[in-house]
Amino acid sequence: MARDSSATKARLLDAAFSEFATYGIAGARVDRIAEAAQANKRLIYVYFGNKEELFDVVLQRALEDGSESVPFSAEDLPGYAGAVFDHLVERPALMRLVQWKQLERPGATAAEAESYRGKIAVVERAQQTGAVDPAIDAADVLTLVMGLAQAWFGAVGGPAAGDPGAGWPSERLARHREAVVESVRRITAAPRPGTP
Repeated sequence: MARDSSATKARLLDAAFSEFATYGIAGARVDRIAEAAQANKRLIYVYFGNKEELFDVVLQRALEDGSESVPFSAEDLPGYAGAVFDHLVERPALMRLVQWKQLERPGATAAEAESYRGKIAVVERAQQTGAVDPAIDAADVLTLVMGLAQAWFGAVGGPAAGDPGAGWPSERLARHREAVVESVRRITAAPRPGTP
């Protein structure tokens, strides 16, 4: 029975991810989530509480998957930015989910705030050891790195939009990834001795 409930929960979370990424919290419908998961709608409430709590679980699961897939390293912020970009290319719905969260539930959850503080502390240590330029505040460094890695996915009419249904040409993706990595390298590179 436990395996069956775990499988049902996983199906519900997968279906909820797609639903929330497409419609946001307000537009999502538990009926559609249950139907897509081939589960009883009542189980959503039993396992997750209300729709907002389900969204929180879906978002947390997606962020944990991202953290596991793309470990944070302040010693190689350009490489980290490139890996975040790759992760999002493989999961374009993730940025839509995050954008819905920002629109409908702005502000960081406790887990997001803790993760952000931890990454800032890692950047600060890298600045203290000379691995990252200390001229920019560590919180700003992290914000810029993440912003550059995610910019492609949120640019209105930008290169990620492409032709409807045509996908993103691999050459263009590679060029943009290079631009992300190089931009992060430039803003985070420790100053060479003798330069102001």
